[in-house]
Amino acid sequence: MKILPNNSSLIYSGRIDVSDPFAIVWTYPGTFVRMKFKGTQLFIHVRNKHNYWNNYLGVAEGDAQTKLLLPEEGEATIEIPLQTTQDNIHEVTIFKRQDACHELTILGFEINCNTDDECELLEASPLPPRRIEVYGDSVSAGEVSEAIDYVAKADPEHNGEYSNSWYSYAWIAARKLDAQLHDIAQGGVALLDNTGWYHEPDYIGMEHVWNKMRYDSLYGQVTEWDFSKYTPDIVIVAIGQNDSHPDDYMKTDYEGEKAKNWRTHYRQFLAKLRETYPDAWIVCCTTLLQHDNGWDMSISQAVQDLGDKKVSHCVFQRNGKATPGHLRIPEAEEMAEELCQHIRALGIEGYEA
Repeated sequence: MKILPNNSSLIYSGRIDVSDPFAIVWTYPGTFVRMKFKGTQLFIHVRNKHNYWNNYLGVAEGDAQTKLLLPEEGEATIEIPLQTTQDNIHEVTIFKRQDACHELTILGFEINCNTDDECELLEASPLPPRRIEVYGDSVSAGEVSEAIDYVAKADPEHNGEYSNSWYSYAWIAARKLDAQLHDIAQGGVALLDNTGWYHEPDYIGMEHVWNKMRYDSLYGQVTEWDFSKYTPDIVIVAIGQNDSHPDDYMKTDYEGEKAKNWRTHYRQFLAKLRETYPDAWIVCCTTLLQHDNGWDMSISQAVQDLGDKKVSHCVFQRNGKATPGHLRIPEAEEMAEELCQHIRALGIEGYEA
């Protein structure tokens, strides 16, 4: 039983390019499709465009989760492992584990059964009504999150196998709040262009990424996102740590021109978000990853200068102090729980404790 990618029984989530309904493009981490069906085998047909690292597809069914290696380039048909059930009914979430280290196109699915008349595509569980959007870097993307032997340690050598958006603080928090998530996160990205770690040597910042569907011309024409497709209740801005590369000017010259320019651009970015989402609550933060406190001081100053009662600054108990490496699952859980506490304390309708 073949299923087209635009079948109405499939539930998609994330900032997705559906301009071609028969070739649905995933760029951002945490993007997923949920499907419920009766059958004994499930296959997905994909096309991968590779930039760096090995690329993996995530699969979750119940409490079980696995990752599947994608082809470096081109099309492939991949079997999705299924749990054993008495009635052969499955609800599976297939998701993008990584950021724009690759771009994935969903071309279709196929269900196999013991007999043809047993195959059936069912209605999957709907998405929750609450909506969150995150603008962040590798921590928001869940990079190296599964390297659990390296809690509070520097990252091990890896080639993408430990990165899993499911265990990012962003997606953990969304699940805790029973909310949809658009995770606009890219490893290495700074706020400003020409700084940070992403897309060297021509570094791209969140100022360039935030309003795009596709922001890396390696994969094709850069395209704009249609903001009418998704309006969040809460926007989380977790940007700033990568702006310290190559020059940590917040640490060395907090009142200098570079630092003042960054604070101006941060305020301007918040103003763009407010213009885009007039009714949204905006929560600003960095993360538990070690960094100089000057960046958090600058965020506090920018939020105060903005004077918007629906813009707040969340500072974690171990803010900028917990680990020299990326957040592992326990650290992401810690950050997610504190972020949820901050959100619940804001008194947002529908998000109360």
